[in-house]
Amino acid sequence: QVQLLESGGGLVQPGGSLRLSCAASGSIFTIGVMGWFRQAPGKQRELVATITRGSRKPHYADSVRDRFTISTDNAANTVYLQMDSLRPDDTAVYFCNSITSSGTVWGQGTQVTVSS
Repeated sequence: QVQLLESGGGLVQPGGSLRLSCAASGSIFTIGVMGWFRQAPGKQRELVATITRGSRKPHYADSVRDRFTISTDNAANTVYLQMDSLRPDDTAVYFCNSITSSGTVWGQGTQVTVSS
């Protein structure tokens, strides 16, 4: 009943910035937590950041804590990931995620490539 649409990925040089967006539609009231995961080639999918929809309390993986910021719009229908000081090892497919009363929902993913 919830659908997620990601945007904002692309190619950026090391040290640059990107802002990812994830727009949720459908039964928004059932969402408790929204977040971002990423999966690099040959590696397991890993948690990047989460935000509780009601309280907007953020959580970050240690590897991105000083560089990334997760936030939502006023209605908490869109989640953003501001990525600064990007490194080549940030290269991955980034997936939006939400935990709802009916289960976990995933977006299709957006590619982020950090390269010179």
